[in-house]
Parts: sequence; structure tokens; C-alpha cells
Amino acid sequence: MRSIRRGRVRTIANDPGKRAVFVRAAVGVLLVLAVLLVSAAAPEKHLSVFSTAANYSLPVIQRQGQDYIGLLELLDPLGTVSAKSDPTRWRLHYNNILGEFTVGKSRARIQGRDADLSGRFLIENGRGLVPLASLNSLLPRFLGGPATLHEESNRLFIGNISTHFTASISPDDPSRLVFRFTAPVNPSVASEPGKLRLTFRREPLTGPASPMLTFGSRVIPSADYSENNGAAEIEVTTSVPLLASFSADGRTITLAPPKSPTATNTAAANGAGTSGAGAPTASSPATAAAQSNAPPASSPTAPALTPLISRRYFAIVDASHGGNDRGETLSPSLAEKDITVAFARRLRQELESRGITTLLLRDSDANLSLDDRAYFANTTHAAVYIALHAASNGHGVRLYTALLPYSSDDDRGPFRSWNSAQTSSVALSQATAASVGAELRKVQVTVRTLTAPLRPLNNIVTAAIAVEVAPPASNVSPLVAPDYQQLIAGAVANGIVAIRAQLGAAP
Repeated sequence: MRSIRRGRVRTIANDPGKRAVFVRAAVGVLLVLAVLLVSAAAPEKHLSVFSTAANYSLPVIQRQGQDYIGLLELLDPLGTVSAKSDPTRWRLHYNNILGEFTVGKSRARIQGRDADLSGRFLIENGRGLVPLASLNSLLPRFLGGPATLHEESNRLFIGNISTHFTASISPDDPSRLVFRFTAPVNPSVASEPGKLRLTFRREPLTGPASPMLTFGSRVIPSADYSENNGAAEIEVTTSVPLLASFSADGRTITLAPPKSPTATNTAAANGAGTSGAGAPTASSPATAAAQSNAPPASSPTAPALTPLISRRYFAIVDASHGGNDRGETLSPSLAEKDITVAFARRLRQELESRGITTLLLRDSDANLSLDDRAYFANTTHAAVYIALHAASNGHGVRLYTALLPYSSDDDRGPFRSWNSAQTSSVALSQATAASVGAELRKVQVTVRTLTAPLRPLNNIVTAAIAVEVAPPASNVSPLVAPDYQQLIAGAVANGIVAIRAQLGAAP
């Protein structure tokens, strides 16, 4: 056996052809291992897109040493888009804009005018791929407005949507750092010795002129702003452990040392070291309601009955789904949770412009259970609760009111059953749905009014409806189109205004 092995070694060493094959095989194995190691180490890159229509994320792919993005997938949530391709050419229509692209060329034609792509155009399986670096110059040709790419962090801002912030030490307590934001935020919060990090994955946060902020405090000497792979991060340097508390509907975050065991437990529950989207924080209406003096809400895991609550007039708008609950997949790049929050913001604007104070139950990508939604709506004393859903099937709008169980024998004294809390408000809910339906029909929107056991409607103690918005035709792109959102939101707001006196007079 020993002589056979030696013979084989001598044969390979003395035969140049076999030696070359052996060397190539060894090199090939090493290259495969290197690729596998790099792939395992490098996180998948993605582009975060922020717009008034929807916030969403798309995969970034590497081709020819550059980052590329699918152009149709990028534009699809923003308007009506279609594309046709042949082996060498690709034509894309976005709303009324025509783009013409040729494989291997670094220039395109948009509405008959040349556009620089800063790299070669590619087609893969019918998908048109453009260099990520070209978006700053390419997108304004399609959108008719500004588009700003933060290329180093893969974050794209469409329109004037940025959220800004300031940071300052509290004048009466040098151990308290206060962040103030121009729009509600809900970051994840994580801490380690000497550091606390706020990570913003769903918010269009932009940094100050200088990324390094310094404070005249020994406890909190500095903070650093950075962006990476679709997210923004604020890292705070501290000499003591800090806890984050949220206020002003998510527009203020205060970092401070815990004052007592009670404060520690409360702040920990509000997200220190956890994902802000994974649990209600003090920034949300959820925690504001929970910390009020309102009686405790009932749920299947808490008291079995929910107390009657005296109400004051304003509207609660609830964007369904959120966080890990994406809702219906409306298209490969569009989730129901993103559409509902966009509609919710637009509806709030329409209601407030008509003099109706409105609270959004979810204004970020947060997880809220159905019981939480009902509890927060009930404890904020709302006059009307409006849940928003989106669907790709059917046309127009479906309006839902509660379908209650046959028995409500567990009502006792001043308390109502959690599962039939809607009982005394069903007639008012149906009148609200009829008023909203009438306004939608005035603007030629197809409407169906239904009853369904759609939670949390049964658990709401006031007028409660669910508005499910579907596209006017088979294409789902109108769901993200500002004009369609405006049409629906304006009609719903008019319906609430029309029944305002009746809602305000409800006991």
C-alpha cells in the first residue's frame, strides 16, 4: 500500500497536465470557500424608501461591481407603473411618463430626453435594473419632484419628508438628555456599558450638520449620529445606565438614569434594551392611556369586563397591522400595514382640517394586539373609532360594523362584557357607516356596507367602523397614489363631519 501511494504522488508530480488539473481544482475549492465565507459575513443589503405614500424596503443586488435596484419595483408603490421588455430594450410607463432603456447602455431616454445612469442598464428575467447611484438624477424625471439618495447608507427620501431632531441637556438636571423630533418616531432602544443606541429603521430621520454632538455633562458627554444599510442610529455615550421614556406622541425621547426600582421597571417595559416596535412605549397613545387615571381595560387575560367610560369628542384612527404583522401582501413589494398607516395619516389631516381633533393609534411600524387597540381606544374616551384596512381583491371600499355574539349575559352593573362592549353603540356605528358610505358614493366610489366579527370592533364601547380600501380596478398601484388616497380620506372625513352632532351627543 505504501509503494502505491508513493507511485501516485510521483505520477502527479512528474506529469505537468495532471499537476495543472490538480492545481486548478485546489484553487477552485479555495475560491468557493472564500465566496461562502464572504457571503456568510456580509449582511444582505437593502434600500429603505421613505415617501408620503408608503415607507418600504427593496433588496439591493451587486452586478458588475456596482449596486443595482429594480426600477419597476421601486416605482410600483408610488403610482401606476407597467413595463415591457425584449432581449435588448426595456420600456417603462410610470403614470404618464415613458422611460426607454437599452441593455449595456449608460444612458436612457425619459420623455424623449437623455438621462445619465452612471452605469450600464441590465435586464434579468424581464426586470429592469439600474445602478443605485443613478436614482438622484433618474427619479425626479419620473416623479416630477425631489428624490434624495443617501448612497452610503442606502436610504432614499422622496419629497420633503425628512424628520429632523435636536438634542439638549435638561437645564434643571444635567443627567437628562432630551431629544425632540419634528414627527413621531418609534426607534428600537438597546444599551451596553457606556452606550445607549436608538435605531430608526422605519423613520425618515436625517442628521444634524455635525454628526457628533457634545454636551456639557459629565453623565452624558456626547452623542453620535450615523446611517448604515437602510437605518439611522444615534449612539449616546454615558457614564451611568440610562433609560428611555417617550412623550408628546412620540416626538420627544428623554434619556435619564432610573430614579427608583419602580422607574426602572416602567422604563424597561417601555423598551430599554428591546425593540421599540415590539412593545408599546410611553411615546404611543397606548402607554399614555395606560398611565392615565382611566379604569383598567378588560381583556381575555385581564379583568373579564370592561368598564363604561364617559367620553369626550374626538376621533381615533387605527391603522391595522404593523410590526411583524404585515397584513395582506398586496404586491411583492407592498404590504397592507404600510398602506394603512399612509391612509391613516391622510385621514387625520382631512379630519383635523375640518375641525375634528384626531389621534392616530399607530403612526409607526409598531406591534399592537387587538386587545391593546380596543383598550387604548376606550381609555382615550373617543367619540368614534375608525379602523383602516387595505385589500387587493374587489373594488372601492367596504365598510364594516360589529357582528355581536347572541348573548351578552355577563354584563353586570356598570361593566360590559369585553366581547360585546359594542352592544349599546351598534346603532350609532351603523349610522356612522351609512354617513361615510353616502359621502363615498358622492365621489363615485363603489361601497359595500357589511357586518362582520371583525375585531376589535366588538370590544369598542363607542361608535366603531372599519374601512377597507381596495383599488378601483385590478391594479393595486392606486392604493399608494396620493389622488386616490385623498379621494377616499376626504369622503370618509366628510361622512364623520355629517354625523358629528349625533356622535357628540352620544352618551
